[in-house]
Amino acid sequence: MYFNGSVFSLKLTLHSLDLPETSIYPAFIFGATTYLAILVCNLTFIITIVLNRNLHKLMYILLNMPVNDIMGSSTLFPQLLYSIWSQDRSISYPVCIFQGFCVHMYGSTSYLILTAMAFDRYTAICWPLRYHAIMTTDNLVRIITGMWFFNIIIMFVNFALLMPYKICQTQMTDLICYNPPLMKIVCENTQVNNIYGLFTLILYFVISISVVTFTYIQILITCITKKQSDAKIKALQTCGTHLVVFLFLEFNTFFPLVAHRSEYVPAYLRRGLSICVFIFPPIVNPLIYGLKTKEIRQNIVACFKRMINSV
Repeated sequence: MYFNGSVFSLKLTLHSLDLPETSIYPAFIFGATTYLAILVCNLTFIITIVLNRNLHKLMYILLNMPVNDIMGSSTLFPQLLYSIWSQDRSISYPVCIFQGFCVHMYGSTSYLILTAMAFDRYTAICWPLRYHAIMTTDNLVRIITGMWFFNIIIMFVNFALLMPYKICQTQMTDLICYNPPLMKIVCENTQVNNIYGLFTLILYFVISISVVTFTYIQILITCITKKQSDAKIKALQTCGTHLVVFLFLEFNTFFPLVAHRSEYVPAYLRRGLSICVFIFPPIVNPLIYGLKTKEIRQNIVACFKRMINSV
């Protein structure tokens, strides 16, 4: 048993990757390439928006997505790549807590960004004449600041509740640190943590699903009643893409968290899906929202043309 005074020097062991010796280098190269692709795609997205003043107001909410995706992938890949290279799955308790905090911040912020984007699309499509009056710079800053502040407070409380507990074991059941596997290594009653965790999970799901359902029903009604066929197609394409991303996030975050509370879900399936959320959205999001958004696509193409011409 490890008491509070010694937990900060405590070493935990994450679940083994079970990589044969012949697979270490290919796995490392694949992981490093994937991480590099995520950084390049998302940084290109960010730089394009930052360097073009005409995109600033238009992309205030969207800009948070690549920032959040870089945070999420950086939570996983550096530590995972080190583990693959060194075959060392140990991690200090404070680093594990910090990784868990970032994991939950990434997932919950993704929900709030997609929810804010749904409201933005609803305002643009259903109230086009009032859009600029509603989505002013001040209101956008309030939405974004409130979103991050709300998230930090919720997640800080979530992990602060873990700190007083005594640790009974050092073997983690998952490939990364986050709240459910961390609660499994404590030797005291975690009922308060379970209740708070379920409360926050339900809160995020109810907020996001309620807003997305309402806005998309209104958008669908508006698209059906509009006479302009081009406007209908463009609106439905934009919203359809957003809905696919949202549903993928719903499944990929909901399943691992619920799976920890069930004995019937295979552990390998839970671990695999818990990793997928750090790989696919950070790669797919900049491609979907960057290449399908006309203003961003045009600026990226223009930038590459200038680079080619200058060579």
